[in-house]
Amino acid sequence: MSLQTAPNPSTISAPNWAPPQCRMTYERDARVKLLHLPSEYAHDEAQLLCQETAETWIAWIPDYGETILHRSEFYSC
Repeated sequence: MSLQTAPNPSTISAPNWAPPQCRMTYERDARVKLLHLPSEYAHDEAQLLCQETAETWIAWIPDYGETILHRSEFYSC
């Protein structure tokens, strides 16, 4: 009976792998789905008005009003 040993981690070469990155681009007047509603009466969609920074948009949410949304708070419809 022979015992098998686990391979030495330093001898295993991992492929060059990087997690996927979202390269979705949004444009003015696009409608987006909200991941979290700002109030219980607000719609679950918003209209992007203009980009404030690389990560934030000024948006209009019906029955709520104008707000600033981070890219992590919405996704494309």
